[in-house]
Amino acid sequence: MIAFTSGPRISTGGRRGTLETPHGSVQTPAFMPVGTYGTVRGVTPAQLRDSRVQILLSNAYHLALRPGAETISKLGGLHRFMGWDGPILTDSGGYQLFSLSTRVRIAEQGAVFRSHIDGAPFELSPERAVEIQRRLGVDIGMVFDVLTGEPGDRRAAAAAAERTLRWAGRSRAAFDDSEDTTFFAIMQGGLFEDLRAENAEALSALDFPGYAVGGLSVGEARPETMETAAYSVAMLPEAKPRYMMGMGTPHDLVELCGLGYDLFDCVIPTRNGRNGMLFTSRGSIVIRNAVHAEDTGPVDADCDCYTCRNFSRAYLHHLARRKEMLGATLASIHNIRFYQRLMERIRTALEENRYADFTDEFTTEQSGRGETL
Repeated sequence: MIAFTSGPRISTGGRRGTLETPHGSVQTPAFMPVGTYGTVRGVTPAQLRDSRVQILLSNAYHLALRPGAETISKLGGLHRFMGWDGPILTDSGGYQLFSLSTRVRIAEQGAVFRSHIDGAPFELSPERAVEIQRRLGVDIGMVFDVLTGEPGDRRAAAAAAERTLRWAGRSRAAFDDSEDTTFFAIMQGGLFEDLRAENAEALSALDFPGYAVGGLSVGEARPETMETAAYSVAMLPEAKPRYMMGMGTPHDLVELCGLGYDLFDCVIPTRNGRNGMLFTSRGSIVIRNAVHAEDTGPVDADCDCYTCRNFSRAYLHHLARRKEMLGATLASIHNIRFYQRLMERIRTALEENRYADFTDEFTTEQSGRGETL
C-alpha cells in the first residue's frame, strides 16, 4: 500500500510530492539507483544511505531466474536479503522482452524465455509477474508490459500498446490496493501522441496506484524522446505518482522534473563511475586522464560525498589506472551522491517556484567547464 501527495504544479509543470511506502517516505522528484540483481554494484547499503538514497530499483525478472523469488521469500524477502531497509521498486521484465528478443516467444498468455543463464525455459505472464514481485516483498512492482524497439513504427507501437493494456487489466485483477506490494501501470504507444492518449485513458480507468511512461530512449532521437515525454506526462492522472522509466542523464532529469515526472531510474551514475567518468558541478571528467595524476583536490569541491571528503583526484586517478576495485566503488559513491544532490536542488527549486532560474543555473554550470569525453 502506498500513498502519494503532491503540491500544485509550478509554471513549468513540475511539482513536489511525498510518496509513502511500507518501508518509508520518498520525497519526490526522486532518483532510484539501479540494483538489478539485488545490489547496486560495488556499493554497500550503508554507503547508499550515507549518499542519502531514498529508494532503489531492482529487476524481478533477473532475481526470479537467480536465486529465485521463492528462495528470496524464504529468506525473508528482498529487503532482508540485500540488507536494505528502505523502499524498493522492481521492474517486471518487460524490457527483457525487447533486449533478449532472440530468446523470447510472446503470445497473448505471456512470454516464454530461454534463460540466458542455463537455457532453461521460463514462463512469465502478467499474473506471474505480480506474484513474483509479491513474493519478493517489494514496495512497488511494475506490471508486465510490451515495448517495441521501433517506436516510430506505428503498427508495432500500436500492437505493443494494445497488448500492454490487456496485460495491465489482468495485472490489476491480480492484486488489490490493501497489499504491502502495490503495482504501477506502464504507458506505451511509441512516438505517436494519439496512441499514447488512448493508452493513457484506458490505463487511467483501471485506477492503478501509479503510472509510468515506458518505451522511450530505445534508439530514437532525443528531440523525439523529449517531445513524447512532454505530452505523455500530461495524459496521466495528476493525483498519482508518475515515473519515467530508464532515462537519467543529469540534463534529462532537470528537463523531465520540470515537466512533472516524480520518479526516475538509470544505470548511468554507477556504470559511468565504474568506467572512470565522474559528474561534477562544472561538467563531467574522466579520472583516468593524465591531468588528474597530481591533482590534490577532490573530485568536486562542492560535493559532500565520502569520496570527496576523503580522497584526491590523484588517488582516484591511480586507482582507475590500476583498475582497482576501490576506484570503481569510490567513483560510484561520488556519482550516486551527485545525483542525489541534484535531486535535492531540484526539489528546493520546485518548492521555491524558481525552477526556470534553476534550469538556467544548471545549464551554465555544466556548459563546457568539464572535460571533453
